[in-house]
Amino acid sequence: MKKSTLWILSGVAAAVVVAGGARFLKQRQSAQAPAASATVAPAGLELAATDVFTAQTQSLSVGLAVSGTLKATQSAVVKARVAGELLDLVVREGDSVQAGQVIARIDPTEVQARWRQAQQSADAAKAQMDIAQKQYDNNDALVKQGFISPTALQTSLMSLSGAKATHQSAVAAADVARKSLDDATLKAPMSGQISQRLAQPGERVAIDARVVEIVNLSQLELEAALPAADAAQVRPGMQAQLLVEGLSNPVAAKVLRINPSTQAGSRSVLAYLGVAGREGVRNGAFAQGTLGTQTVQAIAVPLSSVRTDKPQPYVQVLEGDVVRHVAVEPGARAEGSGQVRVAVKGLAEGAQVLVGSVGAVREGVKVQRTAPAAAPAESASSATSASSATAAR
Repeated sequence: MKKSTLWILSGVAAAVVVAGGARFLKQRQSAQAPAASATVAPAGLELAATDVFTAQTQSLSVGLAVSGTLKATQSAVVKARVAGELLDLVVREGDSVQAGQVIARIDPTEVQARWRQAQQSADAAKAQMDIAQKQYDNNDALVKQGFISPTALQTSLMSLSGAKATHQSAVAAADVARKSLDDATLKAPMSGQISQRLAQPGERVAIDARVVEIVNLSQLELEAALPAADAAQVRPGMQAQLLVEGLSNPVAAKVLRINPSTQAGSRSVLAYLGVAGREGVRNGAFAQGTLGTQTVQAIAVPLSSVRTDKPQPYVQVLEGDVVRHVAVEPGARAEGSGQVRVAVKGLAEGAQVLVGSVGAVREGVKVQRTAPAAAPAESASSATSASSATAAR
C-alpha cells in the first residue's frame, strides 16, 4: 500500500474519533443540566395544622425535678401481744376498718388461767393483810393497857407492813394478767384499709407476730432527694405537680417539711411533699414531677422547635408561605400541656413556628398549608345528601 493512502485512512479515523468524543460530551452535559437545576430549585413543602405552633406569652413554672415513692403518713402493723391460736380473723386486703374495731382474737384459755391465778393470789394476800391488821389492832390495845411491851407492837406493825406490800404486789400481778387477757382481742389502732394480711386463722402466733397492716390513704407523702445547691431555694408551702403511675391527670403536692441534715453518701437534702388522698392514688406508687420555685412570664415555644445545627440557636418561622430562620436566645424551661416549653428571646409574639417533627427546612423554601380534615368530610356529606335527594325524586 502506498504511503499517501495510509495518511488518508489515518486522517479519516482521527476525524471519526473526534466527532464521537464531541457527541459524548454534549450528551453528558445535557443529562447533567436537569439534575443541576433540580438541586438549586427549592422543592415545595406541605404542612398540616399540627406542624405549626403560635408563639405566645405564657406563665412558665420553673422548678426542680422530683421523684420518689408515695407513702401513707399513717400506717400501722397490728401484732400479737400474747401467744396463742389465732381466731376470728375475717378481714382481708382492701377491707376498710374503723379505729377500735375488733380484727381478730387469740385463744384466751391460757391468759384467762393466769389471770385467775393472779386474782386468787391477790385475794390470799388480802386475807393475810387483814389478819396482820387485826393482830396489830389487838396489840395496840394491850400496849395501852400495859399488858405487853411496845416491842411486840413494833413487831405487829412490821408484819402488817409486809402483808400490805405483798397484797399490793399480788394486785399488780393481777392487773398485768388482766391486761394480757385484754390483749388477746386485737383491735384496729386507727381507721384505714387493710394492706396486708400476714397470718391465717388457726395458726399459733408468738408474741410480736405480725397479723395485719393498716394504711390510711387520706394523706400521703413523697420523699424527694434534692441537690444541696437547689435545696436552698425550697421552702415549706411550695407547690408541685406530680404524675403518679396509673393516673392520667397531674396531682397537686405541697412541701411539708425539709430535712435539716444532708444524706451521708449523696449529700442530698430530703424534702417531704404532702399529697392529699384521692381516687386512684395508692400507697407505694411511683411519682415524678416538678417542684415550682418561681414563675416566669415569657414568649415560649416547644423545646423541639429550637434547633442547634447552627452556631446560634434558631427557630424556623413561617412568614406568609416562606420559611425564615430567626435566631433566638433560649431561657427557662417548664413542663406544659404534656411537653417541655422553653422561653425564648428574639421572637415576636404570634410568630408561626414550625414544630420539631417537621425537621430541618432550608430558609426560603415555600410551603403550602394542608386543608383541614373536616372540609372533605363536609363536602362528602353534601354529595351524599345530594345523591339521596336525586334518588328520592
